[in-house]
Amino acid sequence: MTGTLYGVGVGPGDPELVTVKAARLIGAADVVVFHSARHGRSIARSTAAPYLREGQVEEQLVYPVTTEDTDDYQGQIDEFYVECAGRLAAHLDAGRDVVVLAAGDPFFYGSYMHLHKRLAHRYPTEVVPGVTSVSAGSAVLGRPLVERDEVLTILPGTLPPDVLAEHLAHTDSAAVMKLGRTFKGVRTALESAGRLDDAWYVERATTGKQRTAPLSEVDPDTVPYFSLAVLPSKARERTAFGEVVVVGLGPAGREWLTPEAREALASADDLIGYGPYLDRVPPNPHQRKHPSDNRVEAERAAFALDLAKSGSRVVVVSSGDPGVFAMASAVLEVGDEEQFASVPVRVLPGLTAAHAVASRVGAPLGHDYCVVSLSDRLKPWEVIAGRVEAAAKADLVLAIYNPASRTRTWQVEAARDLLLAHRSPDTPVVIGRDVGGPQEDVRVVRLADLDPSVVDMRCLLLIGSTTTRITGRGQVFTPRRYPA
Repeated sequence: MTGTLYGVGVGPGDPELVTVKAARLIGAADVVVFHSARHGRSIARSTAAPYLREGQVEEQLVYPVTTEDTDDYQGQIDEFYVECAGRLAAHLDAGRDVVVLAAGDPFFYGSYMHLHKRLAHRYPTEVVPGVTSVSAGSAVLGRPLVERDEVLTILPGTLPPDVLAEHLAHTDSAAVMKLGRTFKGVRTALESAGRLDDAWYVERATTGKQRTAPLSEVDPDTVPYFSLAVLPSKARERTAFGEVVVVGLGPAGREWLTPEAREALASADDLIGYGPYLDRVPPNPHQRKHPSDNRVEAERAAFALDLAKSGSRVVVVSSGDPGVFAMASAVLEVGDEEQFASVPVRVLPGLTAAHAVASRVGAPLGHDYCVVSLSDRLKPWEVIAGRVEAAAKADLVLAIYNPASRTRTWQVEAARDLLLAHRSPDTPVVIGRDVGGPQEDVRVVRLADLDPSVVDMRCLLLIGSTTTRITGRGQVFTPRRYPA
């Protein structure tokens, strides 16, 4: 009669987390098997040490390669496991029971499974589950992994960063294993997925060398293999009232999104906004998106406030800064109604388009300037024209938002002519289109040469004052010192 093969999980490192069954089998085994690198140390054996007894045969399986660069890694590992399986088979054929120790769980990224594949069809076999490092990491953080219908994703850090980022962006919670040399790539993936601020680092959970920290604060050079990244559950208990946070996404791209805005977006239950702006927020299955047309600001605000009244954490998104011709004003106006008096409203700033465009050419907003929208949808043209002319007379640099659209095609020409009555034809004009986006185009022209046909809703115009200059390198700036 042959012996029995046992794959025994001994948990994450604390001997007290070894199950009663695992402890009994370890103590009763004729042969105890454990893996190690060439240095000889084995976490699984040190965890099981209190349950070993004198007289047991110990088989140490030393990996021929671990993290070294080699042209034939898989070939060497396959040959290693063929040899190891032969050693264990000799014990089993002799009628000895063999326990293979596995850190964590034998079938969870464990080395035991390679022996199981080669021996389980030949000998009586039993696998004893153990506490995984993921469960241990969640426990030592004091943070649940998943609640209700959330999805947990387990990932190896050895995946390419772009593949990791794709998974991380589309799950509720996650654990990334096998850090060490992969840590920098994992950190890059978390940042690309917009999840870095939520991520925690756990090292050697439940042992005397345990360490936890926000992952963004960890020095990559200090990270061992036995560590993991954890994205805990973001579920929360709904209160009688939620809140509305109005967030500025900046002009384009995550690199211009503030950490404060990223945190608000990540913690939201519901996201509300103009469809193209919502598309810029990475998908998250834990959240609901409510896109709408760009001309229903009051209705959008009321919808957001209603959701918050029912306990939802709502984020209303705007491009640029939400307080500059955007949703903050609309939300506050509707929120001032008595029915929404108990709903908190916060506004988080964003990088506004005027500053983004200005940065591309230098410092045209270096002195006094004003901001004007040419849209006459919410105010009459006579008011707009009066303000443009007043700014021109006051010698202010103008940042012009909403200069044109498919249905508004004449306002740019009218504004140009108003300005030419008070400014030199050579006044620098910056035309910034899709700044920060894939079709970015920024050019500087003379005021007299401003062609309305090249201006659309995705453009922003900066009209210089009488002191605005163009340097020999083509940069535009307005001096801080004004002529006496």
